Amino acid sequence: MSETSPAGSPDPTSADFDEMTRDIAEVPAVEVIVTVAVNLMSAAAVKLGLTEEGDKYKDLDEARKLVTALAGLLDASATEISSFHAAPLRDGLKSLQLAFREASIVPDEPGQGPGEKYTGPVYG
Repeated sequence: MSETSPAGSPDPTSADFDEMTRDIAEVPAVEVIVTVAVNLMSAAAVKLGLTEEGDKYKDLDEARKLVTALAGLLDASATEISSFHAAPLRDGLKSLQLAFREASIVPDEPGQGPGEKYTGPVYG
């Protein structure tokens, strides 16, 4: 078990923290960006009620934040990651944006949905 500081974060003086630092130093930036994007996508899907649990964890306010963060990350990193990585992430983002529109009782105007300030209006 790793040591933690009183605030609950890893203790930077522990051997485990040094090992984690070395490990992350070896990970290419593209891999970090893609991993974060996939985590945002997964969390957004849960908050949109798209998992086996369905509506149990559905929270459209939270989903909006996650989808917007994902869109911002993809927009900002578009020139840093190859289209090999970017294309499926953009497709996933669009699917989440459409799912959000479908789940909303009062849909946003085109261009006003989550992340659409980065992607432009999303249509089905």
